[in-house]
Amino acid sequence: MKRKIALVLTAGMLSVSLFGCSGKQASGNGEPTGEASNEYVTVSGYNGIQVDKVDKAEEVTDEEIESYIQSILSQNATDEEVTGRAVQEGDTATIDYVGKMGGEEFEGGSAEDYPLVIGSGNFIDGFEDSVVGHEIGDTYDWNGKFPDDYTSTDLAGKDVVFTITVKGISQSKTPELTDEFVKTVSDESETVDQYRAEVKKTLEETAQENYQTALNAEVWAAVLDKAEVLSYPEDEVSKTKNLYIDQYKQAAEYYGMDYEEFVLGNGASSLEEFEQQADDAARTSIKGNQVAQAIAEAEGLTPTDEEFEQKMEEMAEQYGYESVDAMKEVADDDTLRGIILQNVVTEWLAEHCVQVEPAEDEDADSADSAAADDAGSADTAK
Repeated sequence: MKRKIALVLTAGMLSVSLFGCSGKQASGNGEPTGEASNEYVTVSGYNGIQVDKVDKAEEVTDEEIESYIQSILSQNATDEEVTGRAVQEGDTATIDYVGKMGGEEFEGGSAEDYPLVIGSGNFIDGFEDSVVGHEIGDTYDWNGKFPDDYTSTDLAGKDVVFTITVKGISQSKTPELTDEFVKTVSDESETVDQYRAEVKKTLEETAQENYQTALNAEVWAAVLDKAEVLSYPEDEVSKTKNLYIDQYKQAAEYYGMDYEEFVLGNGASSLEEFEQQADDAARTSIKGNQVAQAIAEAEGLTPTDEEFEQKMEEMAEQYGYESVDAMKEVADDDTLRGIILQNVVTEWLAEHCVQVEPAEDEDADSADSAAADDAGSADTAK
């Protein structure tokens, strides 16, 4: 639930419209047009705004298709119990272990029925290697040493003895790509060839969505940069700021931490600094909402109530909520409408923008020119 809150509040930047820049200028002289304002913001030159060209995705390769399919096969691997042999590299050994230092057990150094993947590198050097070659039922002592840079300073650089018992061995078995397997992972395909085509289409759609998301972000950032804030609705600023703060308080509670402790553990130098950041973020969010409202009003883009409801249903499905009502438990109707409106406006802006090649770095050009001059001087000296 906590994770979904963040997804909803950032959804305005995650539009996946299949529109793209038309390449057309909005006026005869090639200059962008458009004037929009309300009591809080004013913005001009958004229709036909120029942005740095966003590279389109390259064609999906056979290697990418095979890599995707292999990941699906790996996700559907099953563990099979192994008997009659010792532990090998790549096995999962179920073990009990007890760690002792100076003959005394230490906190966090023991576990029962731990599934140790041999080769995972999750334990200190030598621990996993010591399990290889042992059979089910073996109990033995392994002498090791914690590295000098170990995360726990109490253990760093110290000798340790682990008593290890091997209780079981299993091996991961990856299924083969067959027509039968395809039917278990796809609702569309019944054969391997059909599944490869389905995967290719999925990768192409993902690449297009990533391209469009990057373009939308470029366009929206450019429009916000041109917008001027006239004033802020302070009650809305306070409401949004408190919403951000409440998210952190809920997260702190989830992790069993004090609110201030949680904030300081996430990069802020003080509670006051964090809450100032929340205030800044609230104002940035509100600026975006007001710009979207102004442009929507000027260009006739505001969805009808029915369209809002339809888009809320799409949003709820996209972010994993059981229903719109469930989504509204973490974001009120106004917030969701603001996200949707910003998406609609961003899609329209992206459809009407003009992509241009980024200007070359003048410093780099100067350096290249200087290098060429130096080379010419060197040739002359010869």
